[in-house]
Amino acid sequence: MRASAYPGDLGGLSTGRRLILLDLRGTGDSAIPADPSTYRVDHQVADVEALRIHLGLECVDLLAHSASGNLALLYAAAHPRRVRRLALVTPTSWAVDLAESPDVRLADVRRRAGSEPYDTAIAAYERALAAFAAGGTPDEADWAASMPLAYGRWDERARAHAELSPAQKNAEASAAFAGPGAFDPPATRDALRGVDGEVLVLAGELDSNRS
Repeated sequence: MRASAYPGDLGGLSTGRRLILLDLRGTGDSAIPADPSTYRVDHQVADVEALRIHLGLECVDLLAHSASGNLALLYAAAHPRRVRRLALVTPTSWAVDLAESPDVRLADVRRRAGSEPYDTAIAAYERALAAFAAGGTPDEADWAASMPLAYGRWDERARAHAELSPAQKNAEASAAFAGPGAFDPPATRDALRGVDGEVLVLAGELDSNRS
């Protein structure tokens, strides 16, 4: 639930493709809905379909990153003949009941230990996961301190990108995105059998969303 400006033009993809970036509800140029419950990901499938129809496209090549992988999976399940190609970049896949366990996530990030800023980031990430495990909410300072783990390189460009997140992200929408009732994994898995387009799942060896 971050404005679609955050991936830029996907490394120059727009030079050879028509690139359409969708601001999900309540982010970027999209309006805040009157009913906050519609932030839930399954309610937003119709938004993707409405955009396809508005643009007059018979089918689309759909790319999704991180949590939006769930929206892409739900859309493909609901409209399998409208998806020509599906690219999932380090997706979270709660929609099909695939998720890395906290232990696996910690093992992944600990592979970057041994230097700063990663040692500090790993400690902050450990505290954040512990807060989740206890049924609480992680401290925002810990999330901020763990950000180097979300980038391949923690350079000036990455730091500037991370600093934009609070202004581009809708926290209320993010909290509701995967709310209770959002997913029916068996039904989604079954429906995805109808997708006959090409599918690519892309993740680096140090990414924690590798399932």
